[in-house]
Amino acid sequence: MTITLAAVYAPIGFQGGLTGALFREFAFTLAGSVIVSGVVALTLSPMMCSKLLKRDTGSQKSFAHFLDRQFDKICAVYERVLHSTLDYRPVVVVFALIVFASLLPFYQLSKTDLAPDEDQGMIIAIGTASANANIDQLAAYSGETTDILKSFPETARTIQINGYPGSNNSITLMALTPWDKRDRTTMQLLPEVTAKLGGVAGLRTLAFLRPPLPGAGGANVQFVVVSTDDPARIAQVADSLVQEAVKSGLFFYADSNLKYDQAQAYIDVDREKAAALGVSMAQIGGDLGAMLGGNYVNFFNIQGRSYKVIPQVDRIFRLNPDQLANYYISTGKGGLVPLSTLASVRYEAQPQSLNRFQQLNAATLTLVPKPGVTQGQALDFLNDKAREAFPEGYSVDYGGQSRQFVQESGAFLATLAFAVIIIFLVLAAQFESFRDPLIIMLSVPLAVSGALAFICVGFHGLSLNIYTKVGLITLVGLVTKHGILITQFANQLQGEGRTKRAAVEEAAGVRLRPILMTTAAMVLGVMPLVFASGAGAVSRQHIGLVIATGMSVGTLFTLFVVPTAYTMLARDHDAERRAPAQPAAAAVHPPANAAAASAQPSRHPAA
Repeated sequence: MTITLAAVYAPIGFQGGLTGALFREFAFTLAGSVIVSGVVALTLSPMMCSKLLKRDTGSQKSFAHFLDRQFDKICAVYERVLHSTLDYRPVVVVFALIVFASLLPFYQLSKTDLAPDEDQGMIIAIGTASANANIDQLAAYSGETTDILKSFPETARTIQINGYPGSNNSITLMALTPWDKRDRTTMQLLPEVTAKLGGVAGLRTLAFLRPPLPGAGGANVQFVVVSTDDPARIAQVADSLVQEAVKSGLFFYADSNLKYDQAQAYIDVDREKAAALGVSMAQIGGDLGAMLGGNYVNFFNIQGRSYKVIPQVDRIFRLNPDQLANYYISTGKGGLVPLSTLASVRYEAQPQSLNRFQQLNAATLTLVPKPGVTQGQALDFLNDKAREAFPEGYSVDYGGQSRQFVQESGAFLATLAFAVIIIFLVLAAQFESFRDPLIIMLSVPLAVSGALAFICVGFHGLSLNIYTKVGLITLVGLVTKHGILITQFANQLQGEGRTKRAAVEEAAGVRLRPILMTTAAMVLGVMPLVFASGAGAVSRQHIGLVIATGMSVGTLFTLFVVPTAYTMLARDHDAERRAPAQPAAAAVHPPANAAAASAQPSRHPAA
């Protein structure tokens, strides 16, 4: 059992990526402590028993005797039920097959996520104004955002930066009071914060929580549309996907970073009029540059430092490109004419930025799912819509937390399979048989199915994430202990002359108490994780709930399925002892009447 439990952590310890980075210390620490515990159990524990344990001469009314009587009653009931169950082994087999078959639907129907949202005491809000908004407009809108965030009683302070991460963006950090001074978590506050910020005129605000795991930032769903097509066409495809996301009702916020909404002004000069007035292109450029701060004309010194003198008209005369028509340009004859005399202003929509992803033209969709909608559900919806509507030559990719989620999801099944194979080989080497490990490993899918059932129904917010997956792998090593206890002792009883069924019935009855005690110890040991609170509580609750539910359900199934499988698959040592001598031995010592028998004529002529 020690080697088995230590071996199950090897795939986790040697796994790469985010899972390996987070759980490598966890895996090697547990494996090392289990090995040390096994050495202590084989050396120090027997010595302590010989010195500390005394002969029981106490009253029959003591608490220890009370526990013994209760366990004896439980064992007697279990043995009767097990004996009756073994009379109907096909029923148990069908039940086990149903449980095995439920693994796939439970796994597919479970909500998937990279990691559960944690209450880190902060909400981040990024507001985007119109493409031509200046810093004064942005300050007015963002000031309203700050007022809304400060209106929540859970707010301790706010920090705001205008002009970041883009010139028309504003980022606001909402820091909350400590956990013990507020009744609502950040996950509970986020929908209300998002709803109120949606009412700010002139600003589209994305509110989200800090990533629960290190590495990626931003919203937890970032879907990338990539193609070699023209950016304008990519923008249309991305916008159609954003519209589908909004219609679905799964998201609070959906937007694309490829937008053709930046108004770019062009000055079209009538060269014939300019030539008639004696105005050159250089003269137009120089005059406009002087009025708009495009160059410097001199230097001046203050306290030993030199500064540029940059001319520029007052701000009231440069609020929009249409005012350029009122600027006066010098003519070759020494006079001044308004720019509108020889030029006009033309506008064209241009993208704010052209982005590339993996060296291809791309548009990144940023989405915030509503409460109860996981990353897996959001990405599945987007992938389905992409397959339906994307033209030929378009593909999808992922960014930020979504990329981590996709990468880690693909590694789980391989890690789980690797853990099962390692334990099977370890047991095969110890039992010198492939049958006994197979019987023992039957308890693994039973326990995993029990844990997946709770994940599938979303018990206490459970989902298939990086923590629950590690808990499922841990179950592989924990549950095999029950099968080892029963199978090893049943083999020993068969060696003493018991029949296969009698051996497994007695082994299961004798091993019932240690099985229940180890299960109770493990379940109670993870209760502090289940009832954790404060920083990092959600992740601890998920891994604790998976181990507790999987151990409880898996133990219940193991007590009946493993003995049934033993009677059907294990070697029958008693039958081997009662087998007749082999034909080779009879040839060495022929019977006395062998010659007479050969002399008698055969009744079958064909013979």
